[in-house]
Amino acid sequence: MSTTSLTSRLPVPAHAARLREALLAADFTADGLLELLGAPAYAALARSETVPALRATRGDSPLEILVRLFLLQGAVPVERAGAALPLEECLADGWVERDGGEVRAVVDIRPYSGPDGQDWFIVSDLGCAVGGAGGIGRKDEGVVLGVGGASTTLAGITVRTPVASALDLGTGSGIQALHAAQHATLVTATDLNPRALDFTRLTLALSGAREAELLQGSLFEPVDGDTYDLIVSNPPFVISPGARLTYRDGGMGGDDLCRTLVQEAGERLNDGGYAHFLANWQHVEGEDWQDRLRSWVPRGCDAWIVQREVQDITQYAELWLRDSGDHREDPERYRERYEAWLDEFEARRTKAVGFGWITLRKNPAVASGAVEPSIVIEEWPHPVEQPLGDTVRAHFERQDYLRSHDDAALLAEHFALAPEVVQEQVGLPGAEDPEHVVLRQNRGMRRATKVDHVGAGFAGVCDGSLSAGRILDAIGQLMGEDPVLLRDRTPQAIRLLVEEGFLLPAGEAQQG
Repeated sequence: MSTTSLTSRLPVPAHAARLREALLAADFTADGLLELLGAPAYAALARSETVPALRATRGDSPLEILVRLFLLQGAVPVERAGAALPLEECLADGWVERDGGEVRAVVDIRPYSGPDGQDWFIVSDLGCAVGGAGGIGRKDEGVVLGVGGASTTLAGITVRTPVASALDLGTGSGIQALHAAQHATLVTATDLNPRALDFTRLTLALSGAREAELLQGSLFEPVDGDTYDLIVSNPPFVISPGARLTYRDGGMGGDDLCRTLVQEAGERLNDGGYAHFLANWQHVEGEDWQDRLRSWVPRGCDAWIVQREVQDITQYAELWLRDSGDHREDPERYRERYEAWLDEFEARRTKAVGFGWITLRKNPAVASGAVEPSIVIEEWPHPVEQPLGDTVRAHFERQDYLRSHDDAALLAEHFALAPEVVQEQVGLPGAEDPEHVVLRQNRGMRRATKVDHVGAGFAGVCDGSLSAGRILDAIGQLMGEDPVLLRDRTPQAIRLLVEEGFLLPAGEAQQG
């Protein structure tokens, strides 16, 4: 793939609607690419491998021309480009440039499918589509990346209820602002890098979305004292020795940037508002990583923090050295950079680095002291089913429910088993009774939990018709156990099943 100088003039969106029409007419969409390239070549593109796609685009159809131009970033003949694009407008606005009898792309335009099947386009620097074991291999200060796994993860965990205002902090190429524009009346996007704001403007225009308020600056500085119903951020969270690359290195020591961002978000959220972040955090010798993150949660907020991955410091350093292409340089220079990363970690007593999601919800009852904050911090490296926005919202709603129901209230409640839950029995073949019973979710977080015979029997008959207390009384009679003792010891197990979404209050289950 070719790259372009970061000093080059970026396109302007004056005729973005015309270009969008041409892209759609050629079926330059996520579905169109899959049909043209086939699954193997399409998957290879996500790994930054272009050879299969080149082989699949040897023809001269408008779609093949657009793939070679914007995805593979090769030169195409002027007459072919003119058949696929409104060429004069694209040349005038700077989307492409002419080189003799050929045309080349100035930016990467990547089809992206919205949550409801919308045909969107993410615009970024050439050669910076994220993917591949070798990283993007660019060291340019101010480079703007396209869509990567982190971007789609953040978009997937975000609660998508209609809101008046949303803030995309560190917008990059604008994917989070694009999502927010579908359900927020006003979207504000900020970035320290002014080129990122230009790319966000292009992404929104080419995707047919409303314009956003674009502000330059670091963290919350550009928004002054404004507050929002939704805050999302995929920040430059990499814990590195220095700040070489704006798109990934935060410029603060250790995980201070992520900590600062999370701690300051509480004052920027309206009551009931959500803030979603991706973050890295240090695992420090002699310190519990969960305690470290608990200290980040701002006053007046509930929090759900999920650690998805942990890397030791050597794995972590190698990952980001590859990302910037340092492994392809002089071996001695590579060793020097590697040593600098390890020196930084040693100085901070860091033994590993965690990666995951942080969600805050501003809760006026917590702010007033009426209830204690719900702060759930867990490790969950297992596969999940995206999008998780509804799952995240339901998590906080369940916390509200549990805080308002003591054990007596739980026993009086009617519950129903969540519709995606199945039961698995594990034991030796031919055994009369299983060794243990597992309840498993087939959607959302895809949790699994082991339950005893009482728990399995309880969950199995929860259909909303009987209260929890009456079900336990019946189980006690059936199993010859004291119903009073069952009522005493079971509410904690019920509470856990509700907290993790296996059981739903009957009213909620009917609404779902």
